[in-house]
Amino acid sequence: MEKLARAFDLFDPLVDRIRGGMPTFGTCAGMIMLADRLLDGAAGQGSFGGIDITVRRNAFGRQVDSFEGDVEFAGLDGPVHAVFIRAPWVEEAGDGVEVLARVPEGEAAGRIVAVRQGHLMATSFHPEVGDDDRVHRFFIETVMQA
Repeated sequence: MEKLARAFDLFDPLVDRIRGGMPTFGTCAGMIMLADRLLDGAAGQGSFGGIDITVRRNAFGRQVDSFEGDVEFAGLDGPVHAVFIRAPWVEEAGDGVEVLARVPEGEAAGRIVAVRQGHLMATSFHPEVGDDDRVHRFFIETVMQA
């Protein structure tokens, strides 16, 4: 994504817009692109930044390790069905970052999979898969309250 943004001269304008306050929601690779720090990235890999998090790429494993499960999401009633496709997770979140969801059980129990900081939000899972639009509505409500 970074290579494409640079190839089409979009990288710097997007960084400027994000830093200028444009509400932005990143899912999966979008979480990587909004992270200030990356682990296990390709040599020289960068990001737009904006969220004070350290993200580990492909943290749950390879494509064959993709999975689905329910996570509790702060501010929403009832769990969200989360689809993780070769997903990252947050290794570390800064003081100004609100943790919205964590993996509830298993080997990755407690890992951070959704965050928000100011006008930016990111999930390591794909809320656009399926019928539940609550995560997207949550982001829209956040934007409207700003």
